[in-house]
Amino acid sequence: MIRVVEPELLDELPANDPRALHSRRDLRLINSWMGNARHLIRSLEAIRPRPKTIVELGAGDGRLMLKIARTLAPKWKSPVQLQLLDMKPVVSSETLQAFREMGWCAEVLASNLQDWLNGSAQRVDLIVANLFLHHFREDDLRVFFGHFGRMSHAFVSCDPRRWQPSLWTINLLPLLGCNGVTLHDARISIRAGFRASELTALWPAGSGFHLSERAAGYASHLFCASRL
Repeated sequence: MIRVVEPELLDELPANDPRALHSRRDLRLINSWMGNARHLIRSLEAIRPRPKTIVELGAGDGRLMLKIARTLAPKWKSPVQLQLLDMKPVVSSETLQAFREMGWCAEVLASNLQDWLNGSAQRVDLIVANLFLHHFREDDLRVFFGHFGRMSHAFVSCDPRRWQPSLWTINLLPLLGCNGVTLHDARISIRAGFRASELTALWPAGSGFHLSERAAGYASHLFCASRL
């Protein structure tokens, strides 16, 4: 299946549009079914030294990272400075309070990735992305990866796995109550997803990072880069 990147409806809708609200609810269900939090947690547990500054790209409502934090915080113990980056962040005050109760200081950044990299981005220990990289074409990803390699010690992402069985599962989404926005975007996301070592090939050569890339579960694709 050839990789094709197309616009997704959810990115174009206002944050408070009822269709967008419904679709974000759908995404929480889909993330749970894909097991993306579990895949990311396993990768983050292996990172040394323990990160104290983290940026999540395309954080949305922040609930996925909160789920990850609830597993990792008791093990990491040390406080974490967390930045939740999104063009249209919808992080609630309750979610931010939940981070604080675990000793994580979470800050919401309303910005697209390019503007952030060209503006206020600072060095961090870890960058995390979930269902995010597939929005971009290869030339953009090469540029982003160059920035990530210079400004962080580790980068971990989980995106759709681009293969036919994932497309077949879209027919099951209406059974979960998913709306038309979600069904439309799911198909586009899978066609823009990754397979084999496509992301590894885009990371800067000779950057001093250990790279790992593999299929994760039935529908996810996991990529990890950690400084040697």
